[in-house]
Amino acid sequence: MSKQSKRREALLYHAKPRPGKIQVVPTKKYASQRDLSLAYSPGVAEPCLEIEKSIDNVYKYTNKGNLVAVISNGTAVLGLGNIGPEASKPVMEGKALLFKIFADIDVFDIEIDTNDIDAFVATVKHIAPTFGGINLEDIKAPEAFEIERRLKEELDIPVMHDDQHGTAIISAAALLNALELAEKSIDAVRIVINGAGAAAISCTRLYKAFGADSSKIVMIDSKGVIRKDHPNLTAEKNEFATHRDIKTLEEAMVDADVFVGLSIADIVTPKMLKSMAANPIVFAMANPDPEIKYDLAIKSRADIIMATGRSDHPNQVNNVLGFPFIFRGALDVRATKINEAMKMAAVKALADLAKEPVPEQVNVAYDETKLQFGRDYIIPKPFDPRLIIAVPPAVAKAAMESGVALAPIKDWERYEEELLDRMGNDHKMLRLLFDRARSKPKRVIFAEADHLDVIKAAQIVFEEGVAKPILLGRKEVILELMQEIDFDEDVEIIDPKSDDQDERRTAYAQAFWQLRKRKGVTLNDANRLMRERSYFGSMMINLGDADAMVSGYARAYPTALRPILETVGRFDGVDKVAATNLMLTPKGPIFISDTSINIDPTAKELANIAQMTNYTMKMFGVNPVIAMISYANFGSSDDPHAAKVREAVRLLHESNPDMVVDGELQVDFALNSEMLKNKFPFSKLAGRKVNALVFPNLDAANSNYKMLKEQKDVDSIGPIMLGLRKAVHIFQLGASVDEMVNMTAIAVVDAQQKEQAEKQQKRKKPKV
Repeated sequence: MSKQSKRREALLYHAKPRPGKIQVVPTKKYASQRDLSLAYSPGVAEPCLEIEKSIDNVYKYTNKGNLVAVISNGTAVLGLGNIGPEASKPVMEGKALLFKIFADIDVFDIEIDTNDIDAFVATVKHIAPTFGGINLEDIKAPEAFEIERRLKEELDIPVMHDDQHGTAIISAAALLNALELAEKSIDAVRIVINGAGAAAISCTRLYKAFGADSSKIVMIDSKGVIRKDHPNLTAEKNEFATHRDIKTLEEAMVDADVFVGLSIADIVTPKMLKSMAANPIVFAMANPDPEIKYDLAIKSRADIIMATGRSDHPNQVNNVLGFPFIFRGALDVRATKINEAMKMAAVKALADLAKEPVPEQVNVAYDETKLQFGRDYIIPKPFDPRLIIAVPPAVAKAAMESGVALAPIKDWERYEEELLDRMGNDHKMLRLLFDRARSKPKRVIFAEADHLDVIKAAQIVFEEGVAKPILLGRKEVILELMQEIDFDEDVEIIDPKSDDQDERRTAYAQAFWQLRKRKGVTLNDANRLMRERSYFGSMMINLGDADAMVSGYARAYPTALRPILETVGRFDGVDKVAATNLMLTPKGPIFISDTSINIDPTAKELANIAQMTNYTMKMFGVNPVIAMISYANFGSSDDPHAAKVREAVRLLHESNPDMVVDGELQVDFALNSEMLKNKFPFSKLAGRKVNALVFPNLDAANSNYKMLKEQKDVDSIGPIMLGLRKAVHIFQLGASVDEMVNMTAIAVVDAQQKEQAEKQQKRKKPKV
């Protein structure tokens, strides 16, 4: 993709379909006149009077307790520098987005047009009654230090400058664990800090709070080592000036145990690394290019423990591990400030979490066999679902113990449940899916690539590193469409009907005829069918010329499915394929089966559909809890329709006793865990959160999923094919670009899974 195209894509993302990235959404009913009279006049007077009586009631009757201001003057924006308040707004909106998706915290971004410290502080103080917390962002040093210091002293709500403290907290957690692995004590190690900005100062202060010895710390700015004999040092730099007679980074690195980089790319050399002590700890956190490239660093020192700010290397120091969860804990106990005890509690919680067994969902997402504490895993991954129940409680407890919590938590078990409920629809599963696809992209056939939206989807997955597209269709049309959207990359384009495919078409036809010759297919038939994209593409996968295929954009589902069934075929033991849809809902992900294929499955077929759904959910790293749906509950009807579901459950309990599945059950009982537990405590599903629904027929499944996907804040991914031998998936007719992109990621992950399963199967086969 050209630089101009990337620029246009970024601008379109922020401009369309509506400008910006955040919006205000009502949390109360507003449909009737009665609702409006309660929301505003005259009903609104009552909470106003209650707050007048006691100002603490503002937390009871308004959103103050879950509202944070992200505030900047745009003087130090990302790598862009002093670009002003208006130009900083897209970044502040992005920060607001992260607060919401990682910790369910609402945010107003506020950009202040002043570089004057007094004016900035006065402005924030005047608007502070609106908010439960203040996150300062992208303010240049040294003004940032003074602004934060004064606001923390003068306000009674949490204030944190994330640029300072976010990196400090995450890197401190990584440092504690790295020192443990290196068998070194923090009070004994020599530390080199390259950089002297707000983040570097905050990092070093926090390391000292954990025991680092000031006399063993060397800090370096753009002019060299900061020494006591340098004139005109700021108060912050003077705090870390050294008495040692050294002037350069190269001198400082000799026998150093720890290097922390918050500076510029490629400033550290292999020679410097080799001069460090045994088991050196190197945090090269300049972004996007670290102080020394990861591959070069680990090649230079086999004993190195390394972290960067990049997601494509182990041990990413990412602020999103910290600030959403720290504010979450602070808000939930109405802390008056974020103090050192709370920051240190966050550090310890992150460090401890990295030592715990990693959920399979995280292993799956990062395409790891088994992540475990060690040199390549010293801090948790950003999408670890346990962060929400690890960091906020630790911060909240520290706030309570240090005396800054005005609303202490009494029931910690209930608090943990509330935290988990907050994260229902944060689309983490989708992000994890794309991360996993990017870890090992596959060759994916787009069978209808002479349609503009299909080409757009192929372009996105190519540029995102999700897949390697193979475009089937009329070459001249495809090239014209690619030119229209500036898709100028070198991707494979194949027209199955063209003369230059004669040799391949003949080979595919021969293989297909061998496969279907006893099912009424002649060699002439096979040669004719290989001119059709779905047959041609399916044979590409069968013969290893591609890994996955997506199809169906311009054809009815049954028409797209037939060639796939005739060529790719089913897994051994699968009588009928099926389909499931992953619904991303405000209450969390729900799989719905069978949404596309089997009109009226038998009891045995229903049981097979449940088994295939169970398998697919595990592919996503989800622990399946499956409800078999009916209009009746547990034998309340003897009608054949209910009896069929009951029999399917009996078969499942008999053949798969470890599966968490039960029924027959009505949908509301399946999705309301309290109702289910109270009414049917004997059920396997009692006390569990159901995340899959298997419906008794196609009418019910298809109607329910389509109704659900039209609801606000619900996304559908699918239909996901179940039971096929290869990774082939079919779009709904006229699918959107986003839907096709999502399905392509599914196809890649499916291909990865099938490849892994095939390798395991080969290893199990006895050698002759």
